[in-house]
Amino acid sequence: MAQFSAGRIIVSLFKRLIARVTHDRSIGFGLEHIGLTTLRYPRAVALAVLAFSILCFSQIPRTNVDGDLLRLYADSGQYYDAYEHLADTFGTFENDVYVLISSPRLTEPETLEHIRELAFDLELNEFAVGTMSPFSLRKPDSRGGSVPAVPEGMEDFSEVTRALLDLQQNDPMMRNLITPDLDGVVVILFPNQEMTKGDGTKQMIASIRETIAPYQDENISVELTGPPIWTTEMVNSSIRDQLKFTGWGFGLGALIALIVLRSLPAALLVAATPFVAVAWTMGIVLLFFGSFSFLTIIVTTLVLVISFAESMFFIFNWLAYWRDGMEPNKAVDATVKLVGPAAALTMLTTLVSFASLALTPGQGIREFSIAGAIGTFLLFVCLMTFLPLMLKAAIRLGFKAPKRSSVILTAPLPLAWFIASRFGRQLSILAIGVTLLLFIPYFLIKPHFSFEDFIARDSSALMTAADIDDGVGGVAPLYIRVPLIDPDPSASERDFQTIKTVHEILERHLGKNKVISIASMSNYTESGFSRDEVFESVGPFLKRRFITDDGSQALITGFMPTMIDSDDLKQMVIEVNQELEAAGIQGAELGGFRMLTTYATDDIVSGLQLDLTVSVLVNLALIGFAFQSFRVALASAIPNLFPVLGTEAWLYLSGQGLQLTTVIALTIAFGIAVDDTVHFLSHYLHARREEGRSHQEAVKHTLDRIGGAIIATTIILCAGVMIVVFSELPQVALFGTLFVSTLAFAVIGDLFILPAMLSAGGKFFHPLGKIRVRMADHDATPDDPTGDTFTGEAGEHPPKPV
Repeated sequence: MAQFSAGRIIVSLFKRLIARVTHDRSIGFGLEHIGLTTLRYPRAVALAVLAFSILCFSQIPRTNVDGDLLRLYADSGQYYDAYEHLADTFGTFENDVYVLISSPRLTEPETLEHIRELAFDLELNEFAVGTMSPFSLRKPDSRGGSVPAVPEGMEDFSEVTRALLDLQQNDPMMRNLITPDLDGVVVILFPNQEMTKGDGTKQMIASIRETIAPYQDENISVELTGPPIWTTEMVNSSIRDQLKFTGWGFGLGALIALIVLRSLPAALLVAATPFVAVAWTMGIVLLFFGSFSFLTIIVTTLVLVISFAESMFFIFNWLAYWRDGMEPNKAVDATVKLVGPAAALTMLTTLVSFASLALTPGQGIREFSIAGAIGTFLLFVCLMTFLPLMLKAAIRLGFKAPKRSSVILTAPLPLAWFIASRFGRQLSILAIGVTLLLFIPYFLIKPHFSFEDFIARDSSALMTAADIDDGVGGVAPLYIRVPLIDPDPSASERDFQTIKTVHEILERHLGKNKVISIASMSNYTESGFSRDEVFESVGPFLKRRFITDDGSQALITGFMPTMIDSDDLKQMVIEVNQELEAAGIQGAELGGFRMLTTYATDDIVSGLQLDLTVSVLVNLALIGFAFQSFRVALASAIPNLFPVLGTEAWLYLSGQGLQLTTVIALTIAFGIAVDDTVHFLSHYLHARREEGRSHQEAVKHTLDRIGGAIIATTIILCAGVMIVVFSELPQVALFGTLFVSTLAFAVIGDLFILPAMLSAGGKFFHPLGKIRVRMADHDATPDDPTGDTFTGEAGEHPPKPV
């Protein structure tokens, strides 16, 4: 008998567990209990909120932004692995500083010697381990030693001109360091990698600027460019962006709240939650990663605007209960119970969108994914803990409910209901048809990469790079690593012929004298010098840029323009590989930073496009499961798919293609866009089940009830992210543009398409009034001790005041 009883207990517990997972639960999967705990134990939760806030605020003073683009591509796949192997074997030119020294009087001996002094001072800079310039390079002499490549002691204009022209036209290295019209030279400074870690790059740039300052006058101008300069500009732009985004975001959010609620105290209540949520997010992200990247710093802006939207939605509902006659403290409880589950589900859909990005390899994308997921969860916790506590504190301090919201918010609602009730079927068919057609460009669009979009607008370093491109044809390196057969540090004759073949292949694509390798030294070896003597003259540092110390691998370096189109680069790589294969060169591998960014970005973007698909499918399934109805998932699909597909169609038709931040923006925008849909459906089903309204009446009531809140939250989201459009970084600005346009279209879907589809599909959606999943938790709370736990069908207990 005892065994039978124990078996019944186990079966009963199992059935309860299954029921909790399937139907006997809220649409928020119980996460709203965070809010209910706040209502039951306000003092304990207040202490926890205070302690956590102190922890997070203590991290903010060490806020910093890491602009290293390699952090974005780290662990992204074969192209990053190849680049890292190349850097470990030979070192690369990717962290070098390019110094462009220009003078209209360069060929005057006095000016030339002054510039020579500057080049030597740069070589002696504490952050430099070496330099490459017309003055640091040497050539072998007939006595077995070496002499400066640019002769010293020249006395007249014509002698200098002849010497520089001879070097510029005949020496492959000089071709990349002396401009054709002899009005400028390039000095490549090789930084000490240990000294440039952390803030060392900023210190190095400051030291270099201090070195060149005494030499600049009306006759000589000196400009800096190269990856360290670009990185610094990117960091500075990111910091300025963040200050601008945060300040304007708070200001605009509070201003919109003030206009909507027509109350300064109410607007401050709305703004307080985003302030705390952003601080929490910044503190935890810094604890996790130690710094922000140019991607993760966007998360704080997203948390800011989403928090504003959710806070507005919460307070909008709270004030509605209060105005309808409910005691204000009970109104807080009722809002937590009604909005909490829907807010939990919207948090989950946004979290899924962020989490889906982690499916694509790459440290930068993974960090953005984790930071976004953390921020999304923290803003929900803040909404369920800090906001209810603050509202109850405001009530104690005498806060009075403001007048009803501005008529501006409710102006579109009568039109939305008129279209839904009169033309619902036609609009639904049109929306479905258009959405299906938009899948065509979705499958046709291709990735596109532009290096300039990663650099700050009006970048002086970028303009200097363009000047170098125009002058010497560019100094952005493209490498070919060639395995050698004989272990000869000076290269055996058959290995030399292999290197020469590869050199000639790359030179055909980049131009004469735009490639350097062991084969570049032929003008010296043909004059009777051995390769050992040539290597002795250039020194061990530069020698390792041509061949490894054990003679097992050689490096051929081509210099191409920094501003090369990604499609042109990919075509050149294809052709070079084909020619290498045709020449029988086995094991040769192309690499370089520009090649890494182009190919790895293509792979990342393709992966992110798949992540977007996964995010859409998982979120729609999650909504359907949460409401325990595939009909709800179908109702939410069209209004939220067409904005994303429409934006991609515009990118496809305009020829812009998919860029890195493009797909991220669309993925996150979709996750946020469904928030209003979830709130709409939650209120609709609440009206059907707990208020006993008919299908059509419930649609109209929901539109009237929260339509203004949907408009207000969308305005806040768009206005807050609109600031991002003015970012100094084109990739970040593009993120903002697409994010705003997607959300703007999404509000049309929620206010017009969703009500039209619900209204037109009356019979199809009629069973929604009988689903068993709870819309809100009605457990008793201190301000609402009469609460119970509702698990049955519509109409089984008296409706709550609305």
